[in-house]
Amino acid sequence: MKVLVVGSGGREHALCHGIAKSPRLTRLICAPGNPGIAALAETAPVAADDVQGLVALARKERVDLVVVGPEAPLALGLADALRAEGIACFGPNRAAAEIEASKAFAKGLMRRAGIPTATFGTFEDIDSALAFAAEFGGRVAVKADGLAAGKGVIVCGSLEETRRALETMLVEKAFGEAGRRVVVEERLEGQEASVIALVDGKDVRLLAPAQDHKRLLDGDRGPNTGGMGAYSPAPVVDDAVLERVQREILLPAVAQLAAEGREFRGALYAGLMITADGPKVIEFNCRMGDPETQPIVARMKDDLLDLVEAAAHGRMGPGEIAFDERAAMTVVLAAEGYPGQVRKGDRIEGIAQAESDPEVIVFHAGTARRGEDLVTAGGRVLGVTALGATLAEARDRAYRACAKIRFEGMHYRRDIGHHVLGQEQR
Repeated sequence: MKVLVVGSGGREHALCHGIAKSPRLTRLICAPGNPGIAALAETAPVAADDVQGLVALARKERVDLVVVGPEAPLALGLADALRAEGIACFGPNRAAAEIEASKAFAKGLMRRAGIPTATFGTFEDIDSALAFAAEFGGRVAVKADGLAAGKGVIVCGSLEETRRALETMLVEKAFGEAGRRVVVEERLEGQEASVIALVDGKDVRLLAPAQDHKRLLDGDRGPNTGGMGAYSPAPVVDDAVLERVQREILLPAVAQLAAEGREFRGALYAGLMITADGPKVIEFNCRMGDPETQPIVARMKDDLLDLVEAAAHGRMGPGEIAFDERAAMTVVLAAEGYPGQVRKGDRIEGIAQAESDPEVIVFHAGTARRGEDLVTAGGRVLGVTALGATLAEARDRAYRACAKIRFEGMHYRRDIGHHVLGQEQR
């Protein structure tokens, strides 16, 4: 079976890693890919948001299935264009992808489907948004309505902080058109977790729960990022919570989308707050999470290619997915300046030494080749992923591997997993 994976980050490296294990795979292509992916797949110089170019590539190479990693091409209608050519696609059509492309749409969908989430309002002017935030003493989250690469959220603790956040989005236009409209919602209390489901239009199969770390600095401080690390399983999501997530959140979302003519085939990501009243949705994404995909795929025992192909064709059906009993942890190594203006072009050393441990995989996220050298080429550079009999063992192995990798300006959180393992730093 010939497969094309779209994207160039750590999530796509993990997807290629999982798909490459399938005995049914005959050829794997990734566009545009990265140097780590190049060890597993052919890479093609077509940008992830070049819809016409990707369709032409899939047609030229006669691929049987396209697996889309990032959200941007889905929001641009890549899945629609591929299906119009008779090419199977794991990824929702443009209408269904609006569940991530517009936070206002997603909140409205949750309201219509009766899905538990925070009280919210949608605004285009500061005064009305501030009046709403005042009902919660300024303890709100301000979110850009559109796509902002996982960074369009500002968590506020006072009205003054809320005003600054609103000015950043609505006046200074820090997120461009994505922040022309904002969603303001009450802050939920509890622990965050991620549950991702593979969806075939009707049925869902749940991937192992994970917990991401969005803040840049130890102790969950600093600005939001695309994610500084993750681990799986997430003990806060026990079997009872997981059953509620499926019954109260994921299945109703899929059914509501279908009822509105937005059939969803792909990966539906529920970003959750596990509150005293149970799980509530912070956000939906229309694709696999990053970095959560990295520890999840590292633990997966079932054939990933079989699953995504069945979902793409609308014939996956319900059931469970088998995972390794061991835990996995990913620590993101970031470039200087991330999540702002990042420095690029620094030589990376030590990956081979890190991977000398057979339980360690280093996923490439923002790397490039410069002659014989591997260099930094993005904000999140590498995702160092390790397996262990316990989460503590996975953490220790991951951080030992991190210590072997070097590039100028490298920084990373040293407390991934602290919700479970405590604030001990590595």
